[in-house]
Amino acid sequence: MRRVGARWTEARVLALAPDAGSARAARSLARPGRWSDLGSNDSLVWGKCQGSARDPYQVTVDLNEPAFRCTCPSRKHPCKHGLALLLMWAAGDGSVADLDTAADFAAAWADERAARPTRRAGEPDPEARAKRLAERESLMTAGLDEFERWLFDLVRQGLAGVRGQPYTFWETAAARLVDAQVPGLAERVRSMGSAVHVRADWAQHLLTHLGRWYLAVRAWRGRAGLSPASMGDLRTVLGWPRRSDEVLAGERLRDRWWVLGLRQDEDERLLSQRTWLHGEHTGETVVLLDFAAAGGSLRVPHVLGSVLDGELALYPGSAPRRVLLAGDPTTTVGDGLPVTDTVLAALDLATTWQAGNPWLDRLPMSLGAVTVIPGDDTVLVDRDGTTVTLEREFDPWPLLALSGGHPVDLFGEWIGQRLHPCSVAVDGELISL
Repeated sequence: MRRVGARWTEARVLALAPDAGSARAARSLARPGRWSDLGSNDSLVWGKCQGSARDPYQVTVDLNEPAFRCTCPSRKHPCKHGLALLLMWAAGDGSVADLDTAADFAAAWADERAARPTRRAGEPDPEARAKRLAERESLMTAGLDEFERWLFDLVRQGLAGVRGQPYTFWETAAARLVDAQVPGLAERVRSMGSAVHVRADWAQHLLTHLGRWYLAVRAWRGRAGLSPASMGDLRTVLGWPRRSDEVLAGERLRDRWWVLGLRQDEDERLLSQRTWLHGEHTGETVVLLDFAAAGGSLRVPHVLGSVLDGELALYPGSAPRRVLLAGDPTTTVGDGLPVTDTVLAALDLATTWQAGNPWLDRLPMSLGAVTVIPGDDTVLVDRDGTTVTLEREFDPWPLLALSGGHPVDLFGEWIGQRLHPCSVAVDGELISL
C-alpha cells in the first residue's frame, strides 16, 4: 500500500508523552523483540507488546487525531506502549511494515470509533469514560475481594507468626493490589513488612492497620451509600487519584493562608513535600502536596512563615483537606504561628478529625507555650502541665537550643500517638526543624 503522508519524527512522537518518565520508558520499549503483529496503514499503527500480564497488550494508534488505545492498566494517556509503537513506526526501519489489512483488534477499534457520533475537538466521550470507569471499578473490586481473603488468612493463622514471614509475603500482597489499581493500599501493606520487624509495639501497630485495611474493603463495597467526603477519603487511601482539572472545577476557598510547616520525604524514586496552610479568616488547616523525581526540584517552594493571599481548590474529603493552588497568590511575610492550642485542645481536634476519616495517618498540630523536656522519650509540656511525646527518630537538641529552655510555639505532625515537630516560632520567625 502506498502511504499517505510522511512518517513522523521522533521529536513529534515524544512531544505527546505525558511526562519525562513515560518518554524514557517508551524509548526502552521501542525494540521489536518485545513486539508481535506489528503493522501500519495510511491511518493506523498497531502491534502487541508483551508486558507483565500473561497476554500481550494490544496497542493501536489512530494517526489522524492522534488517538491511542492500549489494553494495559496504565492511566497515563498516551501510555508508554503507544509511544513506543509510534517510535518504532517513525524509525522507518521495516520493523513496522506497511500492510493492506489491519490486525483484527486494530480494525475493530477503528470501526468502533467510526461508529461514534462526531464530537467537537477536545470534547470528552461520555460513553468511553463510563466504560473505563466500569472496568476500573470491576478490577478494583476483584483485587479487594482477594485482599480480604488474604486478611482473613493472616488473622486466622495468628499474629504471632507474622514476624517470621519473609518480606516477599508483604511484597506479593502489595503487588497484587497494584495490579488491581489500588496503589495507595499497596504502599501501606508494603511498608508493614519492615514495621513489624523494627517497631517494639509491632503487634498493636499491625492490628490497628489490619482494622483500617478491612474497613477500606468494606467501605468500597458500600461506596454507593458514602457521602462525597467519605468517598474522597476512601479514594485517597486506595490510591485512586483525581485529575487536577477535576479538582480545579470543584469547590474553592479564598483566604490569607499562613505557611505553618513543611515536611519532606524522599526515597530512591520520589521526593514529596507536604505544605501545611492555615486560613486566617476561615480557620481551616489544609495541606498542599507536591512531588518531584528523586534528585529533582519541587514546583511549590513555599517559604516557611510566609502568607499566601489567594484561592485554593479543595479535594473532596474530610478535614484537614488536601488542596491545589487555583491561581498565583500574592505573598507576604507572616509573624510567628497564627494559631496555637493547648495539648488537650489539639488532641481533641485531632480526635475529631480521626473520627471523620479513620485512615488519616498524620495530623497537623499547633501548640502554644510548650517547653522541651529531653529524655529517653522527649516530651513537650504546655502551660497546663499536659505532656505530648515526640517521635523517637526526632533529634530534640536543636529544638532545645532554639528555645533556650523557655516556652515556645511549635507546629508539627501527629503520627502514631507521637508528635514530629516541623517548625518553631522564635522571636516572631518560624524556623524549620
